Amino acid sequence: MIRKATPADAEQIAPLLLTIWKDMELPILEADSEEAILATLQEGIAVPDYRYGYNRMHVFEEKGEIAGVVAGYPGEDEPIIDEPWQVLAKRNKLNYTFPVFTEKETFPGEWYLDSIVTDSRFRGKGIGTQLLEALPEIARSEGEKLIGLSCDKANPKAKKLYQRQGFVATSEIVLSGHLYDHMQKRI
Repeated sequence: MIRKATPADAEQIAPLLLTIWKDMELPILEADSEEAILATLQEGIAVPDYRYGYNRMHVFEEKGEIAGVVAGYPGEDEPIIDEPWQVLAKRNKLNYTFPVFTEKETFPGEWYLDSIVTDSRFRGKGIGTQLLEALPEIARSEGEKLIGLSCDKANPKAKKLYQRQGFVATSEIVLSGHLYDHMQKRI
């Protein structure tokens, strides 16, 4: 079942988000322990305006467990979504108190799919596809008519999944030193 995330989901969501951060090879991973990063991410999920605030996420729940999560926001929110992280990082005494994300990811007029991840125990069951299929309704509920996302060029399997869902590559961008296809889907 897909539903809006709640602050109570933070303990299960944070490790899933950390999986993505590891794939992106973010610099924070060299500066702080996974334990400290996870604790800060969990706290951040309770902050509504944060990039990964519960109100910006939907989860796929199966038998009381979070099997997958999707996080996104209207592109116009991008300038403010990471401000809470710096406060949380300082409060939790992280060494890396800089913004975790510095590059502009969104394009004008789009709802941006920031993150999508399935727990490794639930992969291969179509959960990622179901989360992707829910995106048009999520984006429309926020007044958007265009969905954007960034797909790592090193992940052709993901690109094929996005293409099957109607996304087309519109440009290339670099995020954390990795080359991505920026893809969009009109809804």
